Amino acid sequence: MSGQSGLKIALTGPFGVGKTTLVQTVSDIAPLSTEVAVASDDVSHAPGKTTTTVAMDFGRLEVNGVTLFVFGTPGQRRFWFMWDAIVRGAVGAVVLVDVRRLQDSFAHLDYIEHVRLPFVVAVNTFPGARSFAASDIRQALALSGEVPIVELDVRNRDSVRRLLIALVQHLLTRRPAAVRAGGSVSP
Repeated sequence: MSGQSGLKIALTGPFGVGKTTLVQTVSDIAPLSTEVAVASDDVSHAPGKTTTTVAMDFGRLEVNGVTLFVFGTPGQRRFWFMWDAIVRGAVGAVVLVDVRRLQDSFAHLDYIEHVRLPFVVAVNTFPGARSFAASDIRQALALSGEVPIVELDVRNRDSVRRLLIALVQHLLTRRPAAVRAGGSVSP
C-alpha cells in the first residue's frame, strides 16, 4: 500500500457471481484483473461467461474519507490456493452470492468463518432471478443473526458503495480500533 493507510477488504464468492464486475464498477482507479479465457469449465450456470479470474481482482476506492482496497478471490476451486494470500491483512470480507445457486457459496462462507473475518453477505440481483427475504437467505446459508445481508446490483456503483459502507459499519461494531486506525487486523 506504499505508505497509504486504508482498509483491506476481501471479496469472495463462487465462479460467475459478479466479483470482477463489482471491482470494475466501484474502483476509483483502473482495476487490476487477472481474467483469462474460460477453457473447459462448466459455465452452464453463467451463460455467456467467457473469462475467469485466475489470481485476483484489485480495486481501490475512497468512501467518506476512508480508502478501501478491495481484493477479489478467484471463484473456481482450482485457484483457491490464492485465498490465503488474498485475505492476509484484511479487516473484513464480502461474500457475494447468487440466490439461484446458494449451495455454491458454502465453501466461501466456511473459509471466511474459518479465518475469522467479520463479513457481510451480498446478494447480487441477477435479471430474472427470484427475490427472497433476507430471513430466508439467512436460514438457507445458516448465518448468525449478526451477519448483515445486503442486496445489490454489482453493475451499479452506488449500490456497491452502499454495500461497502454496510461492511465498514459492521466492522466498526466488531473491530472498531482497527477500522478507525485504518490498519489491518490479523485473523
